[in-house]
Amino acid sequence: MSRKDTREMILETATRLFQRQGYNGTGVNQIIEESGTPKGSLYYHFPKGKEEIALEAIRLVKQRVLEQTRHALLSSDDVIEAFQQHVNNIANFYDSEDSIEWLKVGLLASETAFTHETLRCACEKTFQDWQALYAETLEQHGYEQTAAKELGITINVLLEGATTVSLTRKSGDTLRVVAKQIPTILCKKTTGGRTNES
Repeated sequence: MSRKDTREMILETATRLFQRQGYNGTGVNQIIEESGTPKGSLYYHFPKGKEEIALEAIRLVKQRVLEQTRHALLSSDDVIEAFQQHVNNIANFYDSEDSIEWLKVGLLASETAFTHETLRCACEKTFQDWQALYAETLEQHGYEQTAAKELGITINVLLEGATTVSLTRKSGDTLRVVAKQIPTILCKKTTGGRTNES
């Protein structure tokens, strides 16, 4: 197994375990055993151990979500349709077994916010980057900067809650309800201090 393969195997195994049993419920020895890699290899690739692995897992999830979100938000010239497509794409993901294997940043954040400051900061930055992409998209479609920023936060918070419910229900139907409400959430633009129907 190459160094790259070993690193990816450790990261993939740890990410799956974090998702299934939590950060605190996952030990380094279990990661080593289930990944089939030597202890020395884990500390070679991740000298700071489990926390460093979790930080890398958060970084990867953030980048994947940003890439997929950008793609979805470019799917239509109509901003409402684009956001609905984005939410429905997430809903389809939560219909599949893949959702059990993919790290949920919100769950990791709620577990570690008061005990692991480094992980808390990484999760906070992840949410901020997702919110910023939403806000940037809305601004490009004519929404005033403050309104776009607040709507970006609102959509992110809605999706975080809906993905937790969807994970619990093993179904993306809750997210589809959010998608139906996007026209209501994005129904107004604010330009030059005046609020107008979009």
